[in-house]
Amino acid sequence: HSKQITTIVDKSGVHTHKIKYCRCADALTADIQLCQMGLFPASFAQPQTAFTFQVLDDFLLDNLECGTSAMNYYNKLRRMTTSVFPHLVPDHYHELMRVARQWRQLHLLKWNGFGHESKDRKPGDLALFCPACPQPGINVTLPPEDQQEETNSESELPKPSWLYSRSLVMDGNFKAEHLYAANPMDEVSLMDGHAFMVGDGAYKAHLAQANDAVQWSECNNHRAMNQANATRHRLEATGISGCACARHGCFVPHAMVDFQKGERQMNMDYALCEALKHNTGSIRRALTFYDINCQYHKYLRDRVSESPFLELDQALQIVPGIGLWHVHGHQDSCYV
Repeated sequence: HSKQITTIVDKSGVHTHKIKYCRCADALTADIQLCQMGLFPASFAQPQTAFTFQVLDDFLLDNLECGTSAMNYYNKLRRMTTSVFPHLVPDHYHELMRVARQWRQLHLLKWNGFGHESKDRKPGDLALFCPACPQPGINVTLPPEDQQEETNSESELPKPSWLYSRSLVMDGNFKAEHLYAANPMDEVSLMDGHAFMVGDGAYKAHLAQANDAVQWSECNNHRAMNQANATRHRLEATGISGCACARHGCFVPHAMVDFQKGERQMNMDYALCEALKHNTGSIRRALTFYDINCQYHKYLRDRVSESPFLELDQALQIVPGIGLWHVHGHQDSCYV
């Protein structure tokens, strides 16, 4: 029953303790024994560093609400350990970044029903969509299709078919830039397509096959159209885009994509098709709001039919729209 010196990172600071593991014939491995004590190991074969569950929860909350980086948070712990010589406290900043990602994924697995049983995860399973938007089989039961447009026999008023419509707003964000990784082989994806971002493999296959045709705006001089192929060096992703619920602003799971150049239609096509597949069931109408919908929607069905990676229900009616903030920058013909 040998003792091992282990560094414990807690909300109160960084500490060093001797831990005596059980070495019985039927004993659990060292990493599992640490987890049973409320400690998450930084490695699993021969753990020498562990983080308390409390410090991991505290860091994720600080990172979410205060925007605290892992570097600043760990420097705070070092200063709490000794305010005179914080530089003498062991540096486990890299371990904190790695363990925090694993801890966040474990939380998502537990919250979404994967904590106590082994089952396959589908795209978007680790994210939640808008609870108020119609999702057949989850929060609404759709009437038969031939009755959705019938009048109510008592009041002779049409049934509210808008209740059974999906409304989406599409937009891009060019502040979320991402540099190329220094060591791409070391990059490990923990949630490839299981949350809000789309799966990397199928998305890159779509981009490689899609026709990168330049379509100049026939409306006014919209920057999103005319700078769609603008290239910026040293950036793996120049921005992100996706679809959200137009009424409540909730992002659609597995419908967020990144840009390689500007706001190209091939990127938005993939995001829209994935958004319209998420829990839509037999919904037959969707309203889409996009700043340049007058240009984007023109050949949408043609682009979808030409790609083996895009899919839209032929029975789904897509009603394009432009938000009030941007519609005043369009020509009168865009209102028709």
